[in-house]
Amino acid sequence: MSQEASPRGTFLKIADAVRAEIDAKPDMAELPSAAELMREYDVSRGVALRVFGVLEKEGRAERVPGGRWRVVRPGQERDRRPLVEQINEVIHTDGLAVGDKFPSTGALAERFGVARPTVTKALNKLESAGVLSASQQGKQRTVLALPGREERA
Repeated sequence: MSQEASPRGTFLKIADAVRAEIDAKPDMAELPSAAELMREYDVSRGVALRVFGVLEKEGRAERVPGGRWRVVRPGQERDRRPLVEQINEVIHTDGLAVGDKFPSTGALAERFGVARPTVTKALNKLESAGVLSASQQGKQRTVLALPGREERA
């Protein structure tokens, strides 16, 4: 899509196209990158970023770490709490007691839809708070203390 005819409104036309793509692909979870939009529609980075702004204002997209954008579906609820709090909640939701084995980093990464290093950072915070045992190669973490629901790690 060239900007020769009218640069004003170009980002709105591209936003319409991206919106249509979101509606046509129910399994679409991530928006194209700014570079992909620039290449596909032959527009500047500023125009591509304005597309994301329009979709964000409409509640159709949200920014994720790393400069990417995630598709937000109507009625889709996301837990906005920090990952540490979500992982801390696992002790209660899974009915774990002191001494029980805690789920692995890989299992937690899959459960929360995040990368393993992200889970590791959260687990390290729970470890330093005395909730979980220290990480050791070949040994699974165990629950050392039961945190209160109002307590923050």
